[in-house]
Amino acid sequence: MSSDPWGRVDETGTVYVRTEDGEQVVGSWQAGTPEEALAYFERKYEGLVVEIDLLEKRVKTTDLSAKDAQTAIDHLRVQVSEHHAVGDLAALGRRLDALVATVDRRREERKVQRAKQHDEARKAKEELVAEAEELAASEQWRAAGERLRALVDTWKGLPRLDRKSDDELWHRFSHARSAFSKRRKAHFASLDAQREEARKTKEALVTEAESLSHSTDWGATAARYRELMADWKAAGRAQREAEDGLWNRFRGAQDVFFAARSETFAERDAEQTENLKLKEELAAEAEQLVPVTDLKAARAAFRGINERWEAIGHVPRDARARVEGRMHTVERALQESEENEWRRTNPEARARAAGLTGQLQAAVDKLRDQIDTARAAGNNARADKLTKELEGRQALLDQALKGLQEFGG
Repeated sequence: MSSDPWGRVDETGTVYVRTEDGEQVVGSWQAGTPEEALAYFERKYEGLVVEIDLLEKRVKTTDLSAKDAQTAIDHLRVQVSEHHAVGDLAALGRRLDALVATVDRRREERKVQRAKQHDEARKAKEELVAEAEELAASEQWRAAGERLRALVDTWKGLPRLDRKSDDELWHRFSHARSAFSKRRKAHFASLDAQREEARKTKEALVTEAESLSHSTDWGATAARYRELMADWKAAGRAQREAEDGLWNRFRGAQDVFFAARSETFAERDAEQTENLKLKEELAAEAEQLVPVTDLKAARAAFRGINERWEAIGHVPRDARARVEGRMHTVERALQESEENEWRRTNPEARARAAGLTGQLQAAVDKLRDQIDTARAAGNNARADKLTKELEGRQALLDQALKGLQEFGG
């Protein structure tokens, strides 16, 4: 008979293993020595040890599911409980018990983790839904559309919830996307209609602009082009493929007109600049007539100058008032000379002036006599009063005499 601390072989070749419950039959060995029998069943024990080692490592270092781990544990437990190996089977059982505890703990941890992930996924999806519903009312069509597409990708990357919750949130999310798409489609359909209307309006504006391009009614046509430009801006944009072509035609028509006008105005400006030079020479010639010494000769000379002035034509607008003002100054000087000459030679006016002067002279002479009489009588108060009155009459007389001198005597 052969034995070791964990097993023995009796004289019949039966192999036993020692356990906490006593010896248990492992098997029978007839092919060799008892030592070989024990060695064989010890190797089977070592095989179980290796399997348990590997299972412990998988449980600790991999994502082995609790279900698969428990299946492996149950399989090994059967092998241990069937006593087909020689060794410390109780130790293997304790290791398997510890593995069960570890798997149970991992199961709870994963349950908690899944619950946490579920809550985080719910929260994330609720936030996605809230943002999608907010974007559904946006009019930032491109940015909102791109953001909604990004939200879909984010949604796909999140774990699923329970079916009811996931379906409800997805329904809201999908509805928000559909509402946005519907509004965007309606917006661009309306925009297309507006752009088509703008195209028709601008076609009409281009037609009129081209019809005016060869007009020579510079002022009225330029004003009409300004009105057409305002109408163009108010019409809004047409479709991109039509807008540029219409604008080129519209702008081209304006360019033809304004280029012709600029050429004409350049010629006119050159002519008016020459006219200004000639009129400044005439104004200088007219100014030589002042002060007037011979009214008749000055008036005849001014008429000749004015005739040449009228024949010259327009001058630049910004110089018109200045050069015409010089001529008006000379004309006013001639008019004043004529008025003075008329007053000097008018017999009726001279007679009235002489009569007034005579009346004032008689009144002055009378007051002087009255003053002399009052002082001779010693009535100084009356004399002083009459003296003041004399001063006023004398001033009037001096003024009348001055006016009479203007008539030559």
